[in-house]
Amino acid sequence: MRGSIATIRQNCFKSLRVLLVGILLCQTLNGEEIRIESALLTLIEHADLPASESGPLVQREIVEGATVDSDAVLGKIDDHEATLVLERAKTELRIAEAIVENDIKVRFARKSQEVALAELKRSQESIEKFPKSVSQTELDRLRLLADKATLEIEQAQVDHEQAKLSKLLKQTDVERADLLLQRRKIKAPFPGMVVSWKKQRGEWVEAGTPVVRIIRLNRLRAEAFVSSRIPVGDLLDRPVQLIVDLPGKPKSRFEGKLVFVDPEIDPVNNQMRIYAEIDNTKLQLRPGQSAMMVIPLEKSKD
Repeated sequence: MRGSIATIRQNCFKSLRVLLVGILLCQTLNGEEIRIESALLTLIEHADLPASESGPLVQREIVEGATVDSDAVLGKIDDHEATLVLERAKTELRIAEAIVENDIKVRFARKSQEVALAELKRSQESIEKFPKSVSQTELDRLRLLADKATLEIEQAQVDHEQAKLSKLLKQTDVERADLLLQRRKIKAPFPGMVVSWKKQRGEWVEAGTPVVRIIRLNRLRAEAFVSSRIPVGDLLDRPVQLIVDLPGKPKSRFEGKLVFVDPEIDPVNNQMRIYAEIDNTKLQLRPGQSAMMVIPLEKSKD
C-alpha cells in the first residue's frame, strides 16, 4: 500500500512538473515561426576579477555603475617596488647595449695582429738578406706574438658574442619586470559595467582574492526550452527576435542569433534547451528579464 501511494505521488509530481513547464514555455508553431513566450535573459560574460599580486589596494579608478572598455584599468595594487625593479632592469639593459656597441677590443686586437705580423715579416726578410741578423730566439718570440694577436682577436669576438647574449638576458629581465608591474593592475577582460567593489582602498589584498565584479551588458543570452517534437536540426545560427515590454516601450524588438541547441532531451518534460545571443548595444535590456523569443522557420519548398 505504501509503495502504491509513493508511486501515485511520484506520478502526480511528474505530471505537475510537465504541466508547469508547459504553462511557462507556451510554445507555438505555426509553420512560419516558433514563438516561445518565456525566454530568460542572462549574462554571457561576468567575472569577479582577482588581484594577481599581493599588496595594498592603492587605486580604484572606476566607480560602481560605470561602463568600461576592454583592457581598461579598474584598480591597482601598490607597485613601488615593482617600479624600482623595472628601472634597475632598464639600466642594466642600457649598460649591456653599450657593451655590445663597443668593439674597441676587437679593433685593437686586429691592429695588434697587423703590427705583430708586420714585425715578423720584416725579421724574416732580414734573415733572407742577412742570415744571422736575427736570432732564432727572437724569431720564435715574434711568431708567438703574432699567434697571440690572432688568439686575442678570437677572444675579443667571443667576448662580443657573450655581450650580445647578455643583452638578450637583460631584455628578458626588463620584460619580466614590466610583466610584474602590469600584474599589479586590475584590468577589464571585456567591455562591461563595474557593479561591485569587494575591497576598499588601502586594504591589503592577497593574490587571487576577488577585488571587483564586472558584467558584460552589450550582449546578453536569451535562454529558453523547445519541444523535442519541433524540428530544430537547422535552427543553429538562425536569426531570432526578442520581444520585451520595456517601461514606456511595450513590445520592443531586439535582434539576435541562435548559437546553441542542446543535443540532450529532458526525459521528464521532453524539452531541449536553446539560447541565443542578443545585441544590447544601447543597454536597454537587463539580465533577469523575461521576453518572447521568435524564431523564423524556412518555408518548405514544394
